[in-house]
Amino acid sequence: MPYIKFTEQEKESANAVSLVDYLTAHGESVKRVGREYVWEAPSGKVSIHGSEWYSQYELVGGGAIGFVQKYFGLSYPDAVRSLLGNNAGEEVIGERKPPSIKSNKPFELPEKHTDMRRVYGYLILERLIDRQVLNRFVKDGLIYEDADYHNAVFVGKNSEGVPVHAQKRATSAKSDFKGNVDNSIAEYSFHFTGTSEYLFVFEAPIDMLAYITMHKQGWENHSYVALCSTSDRAALQMLKDNPHLKTVYLCLDNDSAGLLGCKRIADSVHALGDYTIWRVPPQNKDWDEDLKALNGREAIPAEQKSTPETNNIELTM
Repeated sequence: MPYIKFTEQEKESANAVSLVDYLTAHGESVKRVGREYVWEAPSGKVSIHGSEWYSQYELVGGGAIGFVQKYFGLSYPDAVRSLLGNNAGEEVIGERKPPSIKSNKPFELPEKHTDMRRVYGYLILERLIDRQVLNRFVKDGLIYEDADYHNAVFVGKNSEGVPVHAQKRATSAKSDFKGNVDNSIAEYSFHFTGTSEYLFVFEAPIDMLAYITMHKQGWENHSYVALCSTSDRAALQMLKDNPHLKTVYLCLDNDSAGLLGCKRIADSVHALGDYTIWRVPPQNKDWDEDLKALNGREAIPAEQKSTPETNNIELTM
């Protein structure tokens, strides 16, 4: 990752940039609602007031820098430079072009590295994913290592088997970078299709792999999808493309955002047709944390918060 030295004034100026101006400059549409603006993010509506933002569904918010980091997938220094212009900062080591949320370039998978040693090491040793499970996804062309940054790439294919979505995840312990490749089609995020009537829905690819690792018996009979957010689009597309799916297990994170996401997805699935829907929460914050706990490692606990929006949501639907 590049190192950039900013002045305090530059940091303050970046965090005060109008998010409406920033989004429109990147080809995004925002809608005026009363005194605020609303932007439709992949994970739901985001309220914007000047440089401040708040996600109505994920229950998080902050200033302009945090917004660009979260929704544009940039590091802190890249977010500051993107907000102020590429001339900000005194020194840059390395090079990384800040991506826009939308561009005219077609979707394109990152170039593959010649081997997958870092991805295998990261997913098996750090994330504790079962090697046989990982081998199946690698064999199907759904996981590989990119050439430039050695990220793990989780590929989503459309109904014709063509890659149209990819999420990248850093394999270095020094980075928590993750983000979708530009112009990914949200309806076809990372997934696996089986023959049974059961569909398991997760927020992130690693949570999906962790769950399968803990429930290996006959796992290939069932279907799974990682939303790469808490949006319902990929889950609904799985049901549309696979009429044999009749029962949906919502396995989102055990926090307020996950609980609200389950409620929204359940409503959308019920509107789509006659399905049986169950909420299956992890014991800890997410399924990867449950896998850590199962292996004797320290796990991040569940962080459910009682709010008016979550008080009346049942765990089974």
